[in-house]
Amino acid sequence: MSNTQTVIGPVHKTLVVNCSPERAFEVFTREIGSWWPLGSYSIGGDAITEVVFEEHVGGRIFERHQDGGEGEWGRVLAWDPPARFVMSWYPGHDPAEATELEVTFAADGDGTRVDLDHRGWEILAGRAKEARNGYDSGWGDVLGYYTRHFED
Repeated sequence: MSNTQTVIGPVHKTLVVNCSPERAFEVFTREIGSWWPLGSYSIGGDAITEVVFEEHVGGRIFERHQDGGEGEWGRVLAWDPPARFVMSWYPGHDPAEATELEVTFAADGDGTRVDLDHRGWEILAGRAKEARNGYDSGWGDVLGYYTRHFED
């Protein structure tokens, strides 16, 4: 009997937004609370007052709630504005079960190509495939909000 672990491919999403890489990066990080669909993709839902993205390696990404509580989404693992950031991802869960999210930003004509890779599903063991499939569709929804932010 083999002890090898099944590798589960990353969720990969690509989109182009009509702005500079600097602006695309800033909106995705510093301004995340202005476009993220908090009502459906968060820990606190309607109780959230803001989302904070601490812009340095080791920084937290978390939501603040009306009652003063917080819900942590992850930690910054690499910070290279405006080209990319990498973070651990465990919204409301044990950081020991974190997956990894990398988002890159590159000039593409008059706009910016944004590539999102969400990987490391194997840490979730028996829940890995189900979680990966859920995020595949969830990231499509969330990034639709990001894209529409630039159309307003």
